[in-house]
Amino acid sequence: MSEEQYFKKAYEAIINYDSQLAESVAKEAVEAGIPPQRVLEEGFSPAIKELGEKFEKMEIFLPELVMAANAMKAAVGVLEAALRKTGESLPSKGTVVLGTVEGDIHDIGKTIVGATLSAAGYKVHDLGVEVPVPRFLEAAEETGAQVIAASALLSTTMLRQKDLVEFLKTRGKREKFLVIVGGAPVTKEWASHIGADAYARDAVEAVKVLDSLIQERS
Repeated sequence: MSEEQYFKKAYEAIINYDSQLAESVAKEAVEAGIPPQRVLEEGFSPAIKELGEKFEKMEIFLPELVMAANAMKAAVGVLEAALRKTGESLPSKGTVVLGTVEGDIHDIGKTIVGATLSAAGYKVHDLGVEVPVPRFLEAAEETGAQVIAASALLSTTMLRQKDLVEFLKTRGKREKFLVIVGGAPVTKEWASHIGADAYARDAVEAVKVLDSLIQERS
């Protein structure tokens, strides 16, 4: 099978939300000697980008986006494992520390954002739910993250997002990290009010916003 055929199968695996096929195609391509980075860039990535655009146009919906992100995650796991054997790694757009703020146990939206960011080429460290403000900074320092993403699904816990920005300021770390916030009650105006760098209403917008912010910084 030619390289183009492998790339086509990789594309179809994501377009069809098929995690099993995505994983097997990635393995077959690596065994055929195709560089993992090329498999990602020429096979899998165009498909996830296309689905992101379809989601924005409401041609597909959240369940489909989640399945596509999971298929992408399965493929990337195989490609990363292959590169680790040679001491290499897949190129990354940046590292993100992600979590739902303390007092809030909502997990689904945050998890979708994390999966979509991973599929788009970011290294994501998901801290889970009920994350204390100091833990966001601690994890960002530990992982060398450029971005801290904080989710709040309750109007009462939105205040923790403000606390996060203030905490970074008091520790002299505010300029070191990009802070992006989201969640059902959160708005662009709220993000601006608390001094966050950005707001994203959903997972696809989170990718676009971070792509733009990371590019500006570099």
